Parts: sequence; C-alpha cells; structure tokens
Amino acid sequence: MKKIFQFFIPPKPWRIPVIILSGALTGLTIYTLIESKAVSYLSDDPKTCANCHVMTPQYTTWEKSSHREWANCNDCHVPHDNAIKKYMFKAKDGLYHASVFTSRGEPEVIKMKEAGNVVVQNNCIRCHQDQVTDARLSGMVKNHYEDRTTRKCWECHKEVPHGSIHSLSATKYYGKIPEEHQETIPEWLEKQLNDSENKNPENDE
Repeated sequence: MKKIFQFFIPPKPWRIPVIILSGALTGLTIYTLIESKAVSYLSDDPKTCANCHVMTPQYTTWEKSSHREWANCNDCHVPHDNAIKKYMFKAKDGLYHASVFTSRGEPEVIKMKEAGNVVVQNNCIRCHQDQVTDARLSGMVKNHYEDRTTRKCWECHKEVPHGSIHSLSATKYYGKIPEEHQETIPEWLEKQLNDSENKNPENDE
C-alpha cells in the first residue's frame, strides 16, 4: 500500500508546481460546477432547462401549455425504461448541449436529433396509450393505430406543447417569463416579440 501511495507522490523538485497546478484545476472544476449549476441537472425541475438562455422559448411555451399540469421536460425528453438508461441519456445529451452552448454553436432554430425523436415518440405513446389504441379514434383518423410506430405524433399534433412565437406574444408571454430568466431572452426572440407587440397594441389592454 505504501508503494502505491509513493507512486503518486511527485519527485521533490516537482512537488510545489504539482500542488499549485492541482489546486488550480480543483478550483476551476469547482467553479465550473457552481457556475453551470451542475447539481440542478440531477433534478426534474423544468427551470433547469432554461439555464442556457437559448432554451427560454422552449421553457416558456411549455409553461403556457396544458402539459405543464401533467409532465415536465424529463417526462418527455428522457427514457423511462430504467434509472440507469435515464441518467446515461441525460449525461450524454447534457454534455453535448453544454459543449455546443459553450462554443456558441447552437442554431437559431433548435431541432431534436434522431435519438431525441425516438425518446419523445416513445414517451408520447407511454403517456397517451389509451388514446393511441382507442378504436373510436382509429375510426375518425385513418390508420391512427397502425401508423403509431411509423409516423411521429407531432406530424399531426403540431406545437404541442411548444407553441409558436406568435401565439406567445398574443398571451403577453414576454412579461410573464420567470424573473430569473428575464435577462436570458435571445435577441432574435426579443425583437420578434417587440415587433409583435407594436403591431398588436390591444394585447396590452
């Protein structure tokens, strides 16, 4: 055991530089974890998704939808087969999102990758299984049951639960963003909302 411990001790001339470097790396790691609110990503709190300012529209549209009463972001966007798969998916997705956001490489219009499409589709069916398999719906919508694995739910159910920018401005969305996210509104969204409010002054009444 003593030999193993000694193996990790640097030679005497290098000890001070190694201690300084180790302290700097440890401090930088702790600062990064605190600044990125890393612990919050272990929870299911939807506000966590708005830590990155580019997700403010997605957070707010969900907050204005009927899904708010029944489902949070993780209910739709991560697998629910088992806890290991859930947190592995969150970690993989989170690291990807963090790297893109940090490098300022995010697109103006955010779209899910194929892995995300599969997860959301499975969760739609998981939560809405009764509606998906309802024979009466199959009578009203041709092949509603048969096509549930070949078509995505949002091909028909558009803007669920994330509505359009125009529908948001019509509900005075701008003033109802949670206070902690007011300063994180993307410039392109703020411009569209201001333009929309100027064209529709009756929304302020």
